[in-house]
Amino acid sequence: MEFRLLGAVSVATEVGVLPLGPAKRRSLLAALLLRPNHPVPVDQLTDALWDHEPPPRARGVIQGHVSRLRVLLNTADADMYGVELLTQGTAYVLRMPESLLDAHRFEELVTLARSQRAPEDAVAMYQEALSLWQGPALTGAYPSQPLQAAAQALEELRLASVESLATAYSRMGEHARAAAVLRAEASIHPLRESLSAALVRELQRAGRRSEALDWFHRTRRLLADELGVDPGRELADAYTDVLRGDEDGGAGGDGGASTRRPTSVSASASASTSASSASASASTSASGAASPSTAAAASAPAAPALTAPPATIPAPTPPTPPPPTVDLLPRMPRGFHGRAAELTALSRAAAGEAPVCLVTGPAGVGKTALVAHWAHRNREQFPGGLLYADLRGFSDTGEPALLEVLREFLLALGVAPRRIPESAGGASALFRSLCADRRLLVVLDNARESAQVRELLPGGAECVTVVTSRYRLRGLIASDAARPVPLDVLEPEDSTALLAAVLGQERVLAEEVAARHLAELCGGLPLALRVAAARLADQPDWPLSAMSAELSDESRRLNLLDVEDTGVRAALRLTVRRLPDDAAHHFAHLGQHPGTHVDRYAAAALAGTDPDAAGAALDKLTAAHLVIRTAPDRWTLHDLVRLYARGLEAGPDALVRGLDHSVATALAAADAAEPGDESCFTLPTDFRPPQATREFADREQAMAWYAAERDDLTLAASAARAAGLHGRTWRIVLALWPQIVWRVRDDWAPLLRTALDAAQADGDARAESRVRALLGWVLTEEGRTSEALAHLEAAPLLAAQAGDRRGEATALINLSLAQSELGSPEEAAEGCALAAELAHSVGDRNTERLALYHLARHRLDAREWRPAFETAVAALDLDSPSEASAAARVLLRTVIGEALLGMGDETEGIRRLESAAREAESSGYDDGAVRALGALLRVSADAGLQARYDTAMVRLMARA
Repeated sequence: MEFRLLGAVSVATEVGVLPLGPAKRRSLLAALLLRPNHPVPVDQLTDALWDHEPPPRARGVIQGHVSRLRVLLNTADADMYGVELLTQGTAYVLRMPESLLDAHRFEELVTLARSQRAPEDAVAMYQEALSLWQGPALTGAYPSQPLQAAAQALEELRLASVESLATAYSRMGEHARAAAVLRAEASIHPLRESLSAALVRELQRAGRRSEALDWFHRTRRLLADELGVDPGRELADAYTDVLRGDEDGGAGGDGGASTRRPTSVSASASASTSASSASASASTSASGAASPSTAAAASAPAAPALTAPPATIPAPTPPTPPPPTVDLLPRMPRGFHGRAAELTALSRAAAGEAPVCLVTGPAGVGKTALVAHWAHRNREQFPGGLLYADLRGFSDTGEPALLEVLREFLLALGVAPRRIPESAGGASALFRSLCADRRLLVVLDNARESAQVRELLPGGAECVTVVTSRYRLRGLIASDAARPVPLDVLEPEDSTALLAAVLGQERVLAEEVAARHLAELCGGLPLALRVAAARLADQPDWPLSAMSAELSDESRRLNLLDVEDTGVRAALRLTVRRLPDDAAHHFAHLGQHPGTHVDRYAAAALAGTDPDAAGAALDKLTAAHLVIRTAPDRWTLHDLVRLYARGLEAGPDALVRGLDHSVATALAAADAAEPGDESCFTLPTDFRPPQATREFADREQAMAWYAAERDDLTLAASAARAAGLHGRTWRIVLALWPQIVWRVRDDWAPLLRTALDAAQADGDARAESRVRALLGWVLTEEGRTSEALAHLEAAPLLAAQAGDRRGEATALINLSLAQSELGSPEEAAEGCALAAELAHSVGDRNTERLALYHLARHRLDAREWRPAFETAVAALDLDSPSEASAAARVLLRTVIGEALLGMGDETEGIRRLESAAREAESSGYDDGAVRALGALLRVSADAGLQARYDTAMVRLMARA
């Protein structure tokens, strides 16, 4: 388990990231994580969650978020890691080992790095510390003043650590690397003088005097234009050293830290202040006043007098180098918005020595726009030139020849046409040699494969190459250490901002709800959003709500998201056309899957293949960004990609194969969850079994599958009903019975009514009886007993008519529950006794045990302690305890314990109830835990019991 503040506020577990939900809940967690193991008062949490006057029910809102966080932590077994969210008076405290917090580990590593004598060791530790950062600190939290101040403090510490990393590189004599590290951050923070000063020094030490002067003047102009101030002492001194040609920058001959001016180590030390002081330091430094570094300088030994210009740097200054003359970049994209984290990641990825950055993502996600925006914003970093080539890896016009691209590059670099080699190999060699001494940016757009890129990589140590592709290009990562920068769809806020950039802020604000719905229908895909905005811009009187209504029709959505030669369908068609045959075959069949997720088995069933072939195809589709891997054997499709796949030719049998796969897997899960129980239905005569079905090792695996697949199985039942496949509809629903029993208060009634309609349409009395019995029981448990009675009274008669004794016994048991609720305990007991006889006559011990349990429960309610005890013991003795399900053991032991208490044997009764409670808690059977612990609390006021009862009840209600 890992708690993360250095990037998006999140909690990572072995099975994935916890769904924290809204920004307020993330903010609450962030506020607690900023002070782990310390009580945080409610008023401080209120300040963190609201900027202005909090709502009247702010305390209740906070309590609700705390409760939900507790549930999430409980589901992730946080207590196994020593994590607890506790209430202490009017405060909350998150008890946890601080080693689970990325910010704590970051500070520990930075502290260790500072203590290292060998610069190589310091570099390794600083790099490990900085690798913990996944984006701006506290991303996703509400931007309140306390949280913003904390984020600024963390960012200050990160920047100080970057400066210290550069100092360590410099001590090693690796001045080019130090400059590369500093340049990336100085580009993002151009007004931070300590970064610019350090960069100027490292460029000078690396022998790149002209670049050092250029960076100084660039920063001087920014300070004057943005803040109206001159450079501070530290930056002015760095400039003086460059003018004097002092490559050591006042340091010793080994390139170590300066003895007369502060180094970035002092800045790093000052960065570990509180959130408010860090914020103040940042603003002071930006204004040109005393920064942490210059403050340290004030206490340093006096420097010897220099014959250098004063810190204010009088005019005239050396002329500023002109912008690069080699510029093949496409125009700056209009309406570009957001992507702050990705732009930062791209800058960091480009900060190494001769880096290759790989921007990947699905069609239409905005890869080219991102890179073009970044390149234009950082053009001054590349005085050697800006090269661009569209490799057309996913184009109707075909890919350009390698020599064609190289020829364009060489001409841009000033090579005469007659001097360009006629072979691609010779042209590539000449291109690399020309790049050797340049600081050059090469953008290779729309690459299809790694081989298309390799001969176009420049040879210079100061060159940066940015490649975009719809494929992951793992070969380029392996051969050239390409640094991936994945690009995903836009968040809702950025999606609506993109619409506003095209349509105008007023039009979007006038229909905020419709704008958010429109962005949701476009799935956050920038291409889809731009096409939708283009249609709306063409009709200024057309409401956004009207466009949203049209896009809500899935049969028309892709047509509406195409304009002229641009659109989602066209982009996807080009991607699919490049797929290998096996991947294309599986992709077309994925469109027939009614659910939102697939595994290898489901994909194989849809396509009529085996799981190994399906897994290989899914890997290729993942590399092409057509499917998204969400877990080791679990994939999903973007909504628009799913609609496109649905329109491909897959044959009439794909849906039936997929539905039959759902039935077969659910039956396998039922066998593992409730071993020994008979199947609740027979398979249809035209059943199409998949080539392989997932196997479940035990009940835990089976129940986890049910929980993960419930929504998809519900969608499968709906798809079967829409297709008129009534027999598949009710079978899919009935196959869910172990989960229905386990989570009975989980709103199953609508799905069971769908199954009832299908069973009646199918004319199957046995199926109708089974569905009515299950539906009636669910309604009874929900407190809707009168509504349940009609179903429960009909169920035994239908089962008897169909000759289904097992079904009749089950129906009688469920009917008895309603009868007991309605005040007929004798009738209920008679029904259970008859059910036990029916089950015994067909050798169904599970149903017989269930009937005896309810008979014992009815006798318990009638205060017939001894008969209740004997009946429960007889039920438990039908077979060995290990053969009974956990739920059956818990319920029967609870009845035995209650009966013993009624008989006056309190010691044994408490022991039996405690045993039942422990087993229920360990197996996650919250309903059983509530029953057993509730019985114990009737004879004990133990605070520990109450806490356990409350925990089980919270978990139970969270699923209600």
